[in-house]
Order: sequence, then structure tokens, then C-alpha cells
Amino acid sequence: MPLSRPMAAIYSTPSEWSNSLITVTSVGCPIKVIERPRAELSATDFAVGPNGRPGYVHPVIRLLQRLLFERLGSALVTVIGSVSLVFLALRLAPGDPADNILGDDAPEVAKEAFRQRLGLDRPLSQQYGDFLSALSRGDFGDSYGITDRPVPVASLLADALPATVELAGAAMLVAVLIAVPFGTWAAARQHGPVDLATLAFAMLGAAVPVFWSGPVVLYVGTVVLGLFPGPTAPLIGLKPLVLPALVLGAALAAKLLRTVRASVLEALRQDYVLAARARGLGGARVLLVHVLGNAWIPILTVMGLQLAGLLSGAIVTEKVFARPGLGSLLLEGIARRDYAVVQGCVVAVTLAYVLVNLLIDAAYVLVDPRLRRGSDQGARAPEPLT
Repeated sequence: MPLSRPMAAIYSTPSEWSNSLITVTSVGCPIKVIERPRAELSATDFAVGPNGRPGYVHPVIRLLQRLLFERLGSALVTVIGSVSLVFLALRLAPGDPADNILGDDAPEVAKEAFRQRLGLDRPLSQQYGDFLSALSRGDFGDSYGITDRPVPVASLLADALPATVELAGAAMLVAVLIAVPFGTWAAARQHGPVDLATLAFAMLGAAVPVFWSGPVVLYVGTVVLGLFPGPTAPLIGLKPLVLPALVLGAALAAKLLRTVRASVLEALRQDYVLAARARGLGGARVLLVHVLGNAWIPILTVMGLQLAGLLSGAIVTEKVFARPGLGSLLLEGIARRDYAVVQGCVVAVTLAYVLVNLLIDAAYVLVDPRLRRGSDQGARAPEPLT
């Protein structure tokens, strides 16, 4: 009896691929065996799942896809909830944007025309509906308080975000380069001189605020040593980024260092570390592969929170070093009661938090084999035929 689809297919994992692909079909009688050389095959020829059905997806990719779809709904709720709270808080707060932007001496007719232009004379429900409608189209409105003429908020965000991302990335790199090696070293030599010095640095970094360490580092680097440009210098090259990245990165490293030390100490107490040492593995390999490789989950969690906070704008550091950025833009919008700027900054900050959390969740899957092993249940590829 003829069959309407292939009844079997040779499937093998990449490590078991041979020099040819043999497909056994039974579309009609007699049975046909088709063999093609490996040179004529592509990756899609091997993407065959159970029962000969094409479209097999690696379990890790499938887990990441499921994670992405699960996070999209919560991300949408988070963004809408955040901007709605800010929308209501700005409208319910005392004060009039027309007075802040136009000044108290402006004629009442000009103030009324300004309110009509912003739609502030409409009912609150209508303002909220118009705001969500514009937000769905990617329209953040125009700013009337930052410059002397109306400027699209999207343009202001596009100018501020690169500087914020640059400072956040540099500060996070400094923090990781300090915290991971020294935290691991301190845990491996617990109660030793390195451990005591590391704990002292962590306590000092957590106690000293950035608004004090920033001006001190700025004075030493620009006036005493004269190695770096001052705050009024143009932001060209890497030199203007060094001092703010060091100040902010050292503050982050103080918090991250304690997490690294605690995670490595916890991993050192596990049985698999004792078993690895019993097999005669070297101390460096045990520490780097077996210990540090299993201590990344809490470290990544703290790194994600710190990076998301940096992307929301390091306001103090940007003000001390006179750097443009999202934090400075948000602070100026709040001071001038520029509704469009504040709402646009909140949307950018919320999206940054959502994106960083998604990346950290994806990193969990990549660094923790237990999550990948759990994704294989019920999705394992069939064993190759022999």
C-alpha cells in the first residue's frame, strides 16, 4: 500500500555526520534509497526531526525563542505601566509647564495658546489616549523647554543615548576587570592579605559617594597631573571617557566584587570541586573551569542590575564631568516640566531595563548547562540508524 509521506529518514547529530546522506522513502513500490555526497548537501538537509519531518531546531535555540516570547508580554506591560504612572504623576503634580517654559512674565494669551498646542486644555482621559496613540506610532512629541525652538524628543534621545551607552559600557568593563579577577583571587585565598585588601576596597568603594570621588579624581587628573582634558573640552577620542569611566566603574566594582567573592566561596564548598581535585586537576583549572564556571549566575544578576541602572543615566557622573547623556536630559526635563522629554526618557529607560533583563536571561541559558539539559526533555533528536 503506497504511503503519502516518507516513512523514515536517516538522522544524525553533527558529530556523527558521515560523508553522505541516505534517505529511505516509501512513496510507492519499490522502496527507493537515495544517496548524495556530502559536498552536495547543505545544513537544511540535516535539519530533519523525528519521523522525517524537517525543521529541527537546536534545544538551546528553542529555549531562547520561548524565553523571548514569554518576555515580550511582560515587557509590554512594564513599558505601558511605567509611562502611564509617569504620565499621571506629571499631570497631577503642582505647577504649570507654561509658567516654567514661557516664564511668569509671559502674557496669559501666550500661555493659553501654549497649553492648547500641548493639548493640556483637554480632559485627562483624552490626553492619555492621545499619548498612547502617539507612542504606538513611535512619536514622543516635541520639546519646548530644552532649546529655544521646538525639537522632536526622538532627536534629543538619539543625541543623548550614544553618550550614555558609551559611558555605561566603559564603566561596566572597568567594574568587571576589577571585580572578577580580584574577587576570585580573594575567595581562593580567604582570610589572606589579598582577601582583606579586597574587602577593604569594597567597603571603601561602597562608602565613598560618586559626587565626592568624581571631583577629586577630576581635579587630580586634569589639574595636578594634566593628563586628561577638562569638562569643557570636546568629547573627542577616549581621553574624555577615562576619568568618568574609572570613577563610575570603581563604584560598581565595589559592589560587584563582594558578589563575585561570595559566589566563588560558595562554589568552592561544593562536592564537584573536591572530586576535581581528587582526580589530580590543577588548581588554576579547577578555579577557572569548575568553580568560576558555576558561579556566574549571581554575578550576571548583579551585572544586569548595574548595567540597567547605568543605561538609565549616571546623572551625578554626567553632571560632574559635564557629559551629555540620558540622565542629564531627564533631569533637565524634570526641572523645566517638559512633559514630552520626561516621558520619552522614561520609555527609553524602561526599554533599557527590559532589554538588559532579556540579555541576562539568555546568558543564564548559555552559562548554565542545567537549563539547556532541561530544554532537551521531550525534544531529543532520534538516534542514527545503523
